[in-house]
Amino acid sequence: MMTRGSIVAFLIASASVACPGIQVSSSAQDITYDVVIYGGTSAGIAAAVQVKRMGGTVIVIEPTSRIGGLTTGGLGQTDIGNKAAIGGVSREFYQRIRKHYDADASWRWQQPDAYRSGGQSRSRSQEDTMWTFEPSVALRVMQDFVAENEITVVYRQRLDRSGPGVVRDGARILTIQMEGGRTFRGRTFIDATYEGDLLAEAEVSWTVGREDNGRYGETLSGVQTRRAIHHQFVRGVDPYVKPGDSSSGLLPGVDASGPGPEGMGDDRIQAYCFRMCLTDHPDNRLPFTKPVDYSEVDYELLFRNFEAGAKNIPWSSSAMPNRKTDVNNNKGFSTDFIGRNYNYPGASYQERERILAAHLSYQQGLMWTLANHARVPKWVRNEISRWGPCRDEFERNDGWQQQLYIREARRMIGNYVMTQHNCQGREVATKPVGLAAYTMDSHNVQRHVGDDGFVHNEGDVQVGGFSPYPIDFGSIVPKTSECSNLLVPVCLSATHMAFGSIRMEPVFMVLGQSAGTAAIHSIRQNVNVQDVDYRSLKKRLEADSQVLKWTGPPRTSAIGIDPKSLPGIVIDDEAAERIGFDSSSTSAGPFVGIGYRHDGNDGKGRQTAVFRTTITKAGEYAVRLAYSPFSNRSTNVPVIVAHSGGAEKFVVNERAKPQDAPFVPVAELSLAAGEVSITVSNDGTDGYVIIDAVQLLPLD
Repeated sequence: MMTRGSIVAFLIASASVACPGIQVSSSAQDITYDVVIYGGTSAGIAAAVQVKRMGGTVIVIEPTSRIGGLTTGGLGQTDIGNKAAIGGVSREFYQRIRKHYDADASWRWQQPDAYRSGGQSRSRSQEDTMWTFEPSVALRVMQDFVAENEITVVYRQRLDRSGPGVVRDGARILTIQMEGGRTFRGRTFIDATYEGDLLAEAEVSWTVGREDNGRYGETLSGVQTRRAIHHQFVRGVDPYVKPGDSSSGLLPGVDASGPGPEGMGDDRIQAYCFRMCLTDHPDNRLPFTKPVDYSEVDYELLFRNFEAGAKNIPWSSSAMPNRKTDVNNNKGFSTDFIGRNYNYPGASYQERERILAAHLSYQQGLMWTLANHARVPKWVRNEISRWGPCRDEFERNDGWQQQLYIREARRMIGNYVMTQHNCQGREVATKPVGLAAYTMDSHNVQRHVGDDGFVHNEGDVQVGGFSPYPIDFGSIVPKTSECSNLLVPVCLSATHMAFGSIRMEPVFMVLGQSAGTAAIHSIRQNVNVQDVDYRSLKKRLEADSQVLKWTGPPRTSAIGIDPKSLPGIVIDDEAAERIGFDSSSTSAGPFVGIGYRHDGNDGKGRQTAVFRTTITKAGEYAVRLAYSPFSNRSTNVPVIVAHSGGAEKFVVNERAKPQDAPFVPVAELSLAAGEVSITVSNDGTDGYVIIDAVQLLPLD
């Protein structure tokens, strides 16, 4: 039975959800809650649901006017990797999304049979969840969670970061204070923000940026120019205001200090953007408008990229229900505002607002440019101008959201640091509180001038191919000596690359629920959060349908071979002269270097790769081609070997498994000293053509 006090709290909370301007009465600051959650992100709401279901008292403090974070802020194309890794409240959220769209009344702008999922979702007969959705529907589900579980939520309350924002007694937080002076008292606290403001004010150790590879024995952290494959400029884009004239200065966004030594750590962070929810329905579409501070030079690199031969629309558009989209960054110059967020994690609120406004202006200007500017190809303008922001999704009159995609900010340094080794299965967490399943994924970090004098992006890393793996309880709690009653499910303890795999909204909800469970256990056991009995914690998590162990088919990451470790002359695909072959992958191995490229089984006869080298010693050589076999590969890949004695043509079947993987023999030739070129093309081929490496192996 609800008490008078709980009824009042519930009514106030419900009013706050419906009308975010309404706040809980000042008497609430006299209450000591079991759990105080700072940040109404998806993780924060999942944590609050769990606390209430376990009979605890909880309050959620949301600095903005909208709960749900990115889940309700435009990220409707759910990134997860393997849906079977998700359980508990998180899976319940996606089941509720499915239930919503099962009702015909939910389809205002489109017939349900006309919708084709842009990603994870399957038909209702195949699963009871749905992983693609409109932001407004996600918000409704979050609001239902709040109302059904009688969760108190306050809005527009920001932690005081200029004074006594956190009051402690030794290692324990007693209260947290907001900018306006309101205080909230709790037995335990959860920092569920994307920025990690509460953990920082509580003087918990944190880091930002990319670790040096040597810090944890990783290979993917730090500067990664060798992996600068994805979302890259067409070759030959000049970085200077006046092309060819370095004295004229660099164009906006090009970092004069970059890129830095390979593998070295820095304090740069991967780029942010807005995940745009657009529509092509004329009755629901708003136009793209030019921002008042629009500057054409900000898009000069976009123009030059098209003029250098870029053939794609620079966005990734995934279909959402009701003729809407979730639009994300794609290609060399797109929605990511590269290099313009470095100061964001520790910035003041005012500076963050300026950074957010700059991102919004940039992206609004980008969309107007793509839809209208004469230097953009007409076919691109025609396609982009079909779309526009939705009238019925967000609070702003122009249809844009206010939630910036904070892909990474602070990361706690806790009792356990998740690393690349956890992702790839070389190290296994012993106290799992959830599973992660996504590729190690970092968007580009910087834009710089390469050794060739042209502009390049750096920092994009996409390495997957592993099984879902456990996230350790120690990664969501600080060191005991620093704070004994705080849990951190979002800005958890992980390296740049491990965080790049964990940082998905379904996983944040999983970790939020686990954090809420651990908070209640610490109270009932009267121990620090770090000392919660893991056996009882695990038992409760499993009872609440959390997935803690992967029992599906195991997968291991494909193996990359260092070209320098191979005998003879090896030319990697990164050194080849390419026309086309722009798609890259690491999904099948072994492969040479950091991955391989392919033709996308498209543009037949228009894609070539030339591998050149110089023979210094005449003799007999085995010419060998590296590729990863699969059933969709071409059986008739043309290979031309040109040398001083002439040119000879061979055909390679890339469906056949190499006996000396990843290489197959192409020919044995007598080669004189001088230049040799091996050309691979997709002319007349009957499947995907893979280019990985060429090896010239002396036979004597």
